[in-house]
Amino acid sequence: MVQTDIGKYASVNGIQMYYEVHGNGTPLVLIHGGGSTLKTTFGTILPILAKTHLVIAVELQAHGHTSDRDAPETFQQDADDVAELLNQLNITNANIFGFSNGGQTAIEIAIRHPEKIRRLIIASAFYKRSGTPDGFWDGFAEPQFSHLPQVYKDEFLKINNDPSALMNMFNKDARRMFSFKDWDEEDIAAIQMPALIVIGDQDLPKPQHAVEMAELLPKGRLAILPGDHGSYMGEAMSAGKKSKVPELFAALVDEFLAES
Repeated sequence: MVQTDIGKYASVNGIQMYYEVHGNGTPLVLIHGGGSTLKTTFGTILPILAKTHLVIAVELQAHGHTSDRDAPETFQQDADDVAELLNQLNITNANIFGFSNGGQTAIEIAIRHPEKIRRLIIASAFYKRSGTPDGFWDGFAEPQFSHLPQVYKDEFLKINNDPSALMNMFNKDARRMFSFKDWDEEDIAAIQMPALIVIGDQDLPKPQHAVEMAELLPKGRLAILPGDHGSYMGEAMSAGKKSKVPELFAALVDEFLAES
């Protein structure tokens, strides 16, 4: 049984991995997006989800409180890090919810560690390059630090007041996206656990890509909600907007995860 404490570190595959535990119930792992922290991605809906789940919110390599390693970021390594954390917490099976780059990490957990996942939520993520709008990839060859949202910079520096660490995270995130490789359709089709694909109707992944992904998954479900990249869940870029959609989204998550 996991003790509910806020803010802990675990030695995981050579890094000090930060995680928080909230609530009670069936374990639900939250995996943040690129450039983000658990707070910037999930700060709005985490308290709602913790009313009905044992939420384990993680921060990945070089993000937020978590240390870096002398190696590039990869979705495969992030997946192995999350799986190892679950091993250390004696959690054999959990629901996994990944947003944006965290959704791609969730895909890798489903491929590499399927026994760890009860149900899977992939939010605002794509599995191949063509799932994004024209021009999306152009900026990754020479990434501009000014393009990183200020709210992400502020939150990182609030946690770790080291501009060089912030720049390191930005550069590693950008390099990972520059070298992004599609998953094979066969790999997606081999994911056997129930999976919910979620995007906003004005999101980064194209709606037709989300439909395609949901249809590839043997037990895929699809939700397209009003909003852009994460606004449907109250992600930090939409902070301050008065909307009931995040509460509705949390209810949708609860219902999907409660299905037998």
